[in-house]
Amino acid sequence: MWTTQKTIIFLVPLILIAIAAAVMFFLRKTLRTRVRIARELRHDPDINEWLVVFGWSRKVLYVPTIVASLVAWALMLLHETGVLTTVNPMLVGGVWLTVFVLNFLVDEYEISIKVLLIVVLCALVLLLWLSLLDWLGDFLRFFGRIRASMNSTVYLVLSGLFCLAILVAWLRGLFYYVAITPNYLNIQVGPTETGEQISREEYSTRIDTGDFLERLLGFGKIVVTFADQRRQPMLLLVGRIGRKASTLESIRGKLAVDRHQPAREGAAQF
Repeated sequence: MWTTQKTIIFLVPLILIAIAAAVMFFLRKTLRTRVRIARELRHDPDINEWLVVFGWSRKVLYVPTIVASLVAWALMLLHETGVLTTVNPMLVGGVWLTVFVLNFLVDEYEISIKVLLIVVLCALVLLLWLSLLDWLGDFLRFFGRIRASMNSTVYLVLSGLFCLAILVAWLRGLFYYVAITPNYLNIQVGPTETGEQISREEYSTRIDTGDFLERLLGFGKIVVTFADQRRQPMLLLVGRIGRKASTLESIRGKLAVDRHQPAREGAAQF
């Protein structure tokens, strides 16, 4: 039975959400979000090309793990409810663990295609060496002893945690972003007008797609370096790097000129 205290506790989160929504509504005209600045640039008649980007958290590279977690959750849920009794929990857990470990390596290390080929070659040489010594079976059985079995709830919680980390990065990117136009670079570092505008002569950009596995997931880095050597370079992990790279190259090769504005009535004429 609901008491007054329990009702108040239940309503507290809803009240906080309502207050946050009201604050956002009243401050909507002062918030300089990534979406707003993109809309303003889209309607600027003097700018034909522009790019608004923010730096993703590297947790976004765990999308394969999220997908594997959701698939494992669905399979284990069907198994636990008796709908699909042929599911092997150990096999599901082993596949999930393999995907997670590979994802962790992608996140932790920058692997170029040269390094990847060297690793694959070394692995093949190791397997051949073990096979010649008749140790390959024992080696595979050693890894076969690993047992990774979790229920459906664990897989769902893990996918939720990774999704939450990605959502936090996306929300932060609404207020911490970079807008690049042919004439300037605008660095936004807050929800209001806190930011900095840098002319095109004062900075340079380059694209870094040296991490092969990162590039396979569609991500790459935009590196912004400044003429002022006292400033540290900015490194932004962005998605759809191929499209953004071509847009950035086109922007840096252009210079926007303001359209001629007609003289205002009463202004001095020369």
